[in-house]
Amino acid sequence: MKPITDAEWTKRPDLPSLVTALGADECRYVGGCVRDALMGLEAHDVDLATRHQPAEVVLRLKNAGIRTVPTGIEHGTVTAILDSGPVEVTTLRRDVATDGRRATIAFATDWKEDAARRDFTINALYAHPETFEVSDYFGGLDDLAARKVRFIGDARERIREDHLRILRYFRFHARFGSEPADAEASDACRELAATLKGLSRERVGWEIQNLLALPDPSPTIARMAELGVLAVVLPESGGVQVNRLARLVTAEREGGVEPDAIRRLAALLPPDPAIAEQVASRLRLSNAQKKRIKLDAARTEKDTLNPRALAYQLGMEIARDRLLLLDSSVGDLAGWEVPRLPIKGGEIVAAGVGAGPQVAKVLQTVESRWIDEGFPDETRTREIMAEEIAHLA
Repeated sequence: MKPITDAEWTKRPDLPSLVTALGADECRYVGGCVRDALMGLEAHDVDLATRHQPAEVVLRLKNAGIRTVPTGIEHGTVTAILDSGPVEVTTLRRDVATDGRRATIAFATDWKEDAARRDFTINALYAHPETFEVSDYFGGLDDLAARKVRFIGDARERIREDHLRILRYFRFHARFGSEPADAEASDACRELAATLKGLSRERVGWEIQNLLALPDPSPTIARMAELGVLAVVLPESGGVQVNRLARLVTAEREGGVEPDAIRRLAALLPPDPAIAEQVASRLRLSNAQKKRIKLDAARTEKDTLNPRALAYQLGMEIARDRLLLLDSSVGDLAGWEVPRLPIKGGEIVAAGVGAGPQVAKVLQTVESRWIDEGFPDETRTREIMAEEIAHLA
């Protein structure tokens, strides 16, 4: 594993002032930033855990001239606003009661007690803010070295506390795990898969999108299908769709196309716009995402006949999606920009065609021929226009 001090975030110039305000022995870097630093990965968020209660955190940071935002103060989280980026500062906690969707917490002062309420061992690593010495209470360092995603304590208990941890498990396994997967975790996810039905659709949709955005989620998605988890959160999928996702990932890689969660979600659905719309609504996708997945679902084999015409008619994004989903090459679109028709209706009128339906008809015919001829230049387009006007005589 890499030294934590190699990570870019540890070099942020304003972190020491935050640590000084809280007291170096009263706070620890925790979670993803520590895990990712040890793996040599870029961390997108920096989180601090502290013994101080939220009101004390706010007071200390105010006295140090650091602005705060109470982003989750009821759960003990205050966001420190630094020039180099925000840092979430969260008071140590312990669970008082859980119901699978939310937890009632109490503030704590013991680092191990706080670690015990976290989900996976690799997420319960704490680093001293000055020495960067790692505190590991549940074997997270060994699991990280072995690329093993393992629940802290009893997997079933962890899932009963928060049902979303099933989906988080698969997302973390797709990102950090190796085979064979942890047997206890797999068994627990299979047994408790039905509990996912009680979660908010937004939370489920967010987790699915984050999983599908990873470099290659297809083996993990296939395992979710085998364990009966996928059928709960995405019943429209099936064996054929899971196989299509694997082919799509390969096609993206071979075509030099960046991974995309919505395209991959479309691969898991039948090519049916009505079904795509239902899924998009259920997962609370944005309007833009809903429109895109419906267009992806309307794909047919005819789309592969003229990729550039497809891109002109529907846009580059949809054309690329459809071709990849149809196991067709996107080579014709590489480095190509969608052109504009070189003429407008006013030019047809100026050429002697009376304003009205005939102008639209000529323009439509010219555009159709222009597409069929492979988008020729302006000179050739005007020749086509002249030919069509001559036909009106």
